[in-house]
Parts: sequence; structure tokens; C-alpha cells
Amino acid sequence: MIEAAMIWNEPNNKSHWDQEVDPGWVMFADMAKCAGDAIHAVNPKLTRVLGGISPIDPGFMRNMQERGVLDSVDAVAVHGFPLDWNLWKIDEWPSQIEEIRAVTNKPIWVSEVGISTFGAEEVQVWGLNRTAELLIGKAPRIHWYSLYDLPQAWGATTRHREAEGSSYYRHFYMGLLREDGSPKPAAEHFRKHAPQMGLCQWFHYQDHRLDEAVAWMKRMGVTYLRTGLSWADSFRPNALDWFDRQMEALQDFDVTVTFCFTPEHRGIAPHHTSAPQVKEEFAEFCASMIRRYAPASAQVAAA
Repeated sequence: MIEAAMIWNEPNNKSHWDQEVDPGWVMFADMAKCAGDAIHAVNPKLTRVLGGISPIDPGFMRNMQERGVLDSVDAVAVHGFPLDWNLWKIDEWPSQIEEIRAVTNKPIWVSEVGISTFGAEEVQVWGLNRTAELLIGKAPRIHWYSLYDLPQAWGATTRHREAEGSSYYRHFYMGLLREDGSPKPAAEHFRKHAPQMGLCQWFHYQDHRLDEAVAWMKRMGVTYLRTGLSWADSFRPNALDWFDRQMEALQDFDVTVTFCFTPEHRGIAPHHTSAPQVKEEFAEFCASMIRRYAPASAQVAAA
């Protein structure tokens, strides 16, 4: 069921990693290496992916290479949103990937790409089809972000907030489905690109959309999915029950599970973007989730 473990999410984005706590990503590199080695020790056949970078920055990737992080992963990943947040055009996707290919020989995944309907739903339709033309066959994995619009009441995981004008509000319109579960025009177009294109859908703790999401993905022909298991959520009451329910619901898909979010009480700063006080604690969380959901013996049996 789990085909890959992703170590963190957008580590070079201030909404996901506090660079004031960790200038130069020194602690991030140590944490990522520790986690990659811990995952490998549990299941050496499982693909380890460095968390998708946003922005796409070859300088950051060189930093990770020099600090030895790429020796502890099997692939790297990028995120791109050229019609919403990036300062490059959608037709530049191939050159963006080539910039990263120039600094690493690791496979390059596109673990988040998406187009919001903030301006118009027709823009998402065009952007989806153009993205498929540009990326299918060019990356081992392409995860469209996302299945659902983010509910307005939840708030986006970003530090930009309203200070960035419309940028913040675009977070709420990235789905193929609206918040109420009704399909946008792009949902029908997505069917043409599955299974070559997968989905990225984050599920919040006790997410009420889980079962309906599974039904939609099966109707769309999705075969692979990226989601997350939150280290911070692991300290909630009955966290393992929720993790078990989530992973059982997704058992018919090839899942890339992303490990991220520092528990406030275990961070150097009390925030989910902080480097942890003890890097081994994050590594042990990753290893424990692999032992639970992707032990080596299970992959051998499947093979």
C-alpha cells in the first residue's frame, strides 16, 4: 500500500520550516538524514523522497547534496503553482525540472502541482490539461493538488495570511471538488489523465471527507496518492486509531505518505515549523509508522 515515504513538506518554504530557528537548514539536514536512515533500517526497499521543494531552487538542492541529505533518500521532489504563486510561466515546467536535474542524479517527482479556481473555474481546466501535456512522461510521479477545496473554516497552513492579498485566499480553491463535495469542470477532465497523474490530498485529524474522497478517487481512476501522517497529530487522543482508519481507507492506492509537522512541545520554538529539540524523535516517529504500515515483510509478501 505504501510505495514511498516523504521526509517533510516544502522544507525551503517558511510556511513549513522556520529558517530563523535553523539558518542554512543545518538542523533540517541532520533531521532528514536521521529520518531517512531510520526508514531504511525498517524497510530497505521502500522509496524515500526528500520533501517537495517550493520554490523550485537548485541552490537549496545543492545545499542538501553538500550536507549529505541526498545520500539518505532515493528521490527528490518539487512543487509548482505557476498560475497562482510562482514567478514563472506554466510552459517553463520542463526547464524547472531540468534545473534540478542539473544538480542531482536522483529521480525528480512532482509531488504537488495545481491550479486554483480563485479567478475562474475555466482557468483550472486549461491549466490541468496543459500541465498534463507538459509533465506526463517527464516525472515518475505527478500528484495533482488537490481533490478537495480547503474548507474556509480550517485556515491554510501558511505564514503569509492576508498580508499577501489574494495569495492567501487561493489556498482555498485548489480542489477538483468544491468544499461541499460538488465537482468543478476540471474534475471530468482529470479522468482523462488518470492513472498517469495521481492526486495529493491532505486529510486533517478525523477528517469527515475521507470515505467520500476514496469513492471519488476510485471513480476518477486514480491509482496513486500522496497524503500525510502528522508527527504533531500523533500526540492527540486516539491518534493511532485515526491513522489506522486513514491508512485502511487508502489501502487500494499506492500511497506516498509524508511525515512532517513538529509537535509544539517538542520544537525548539513552539510551532509546527520548528526544528525539533531532538532529531531522533522525528526519526523514530517515521520508523514507527513504517513498521506499522509498510514493514519489509509485507512488501516481500506482496512481491
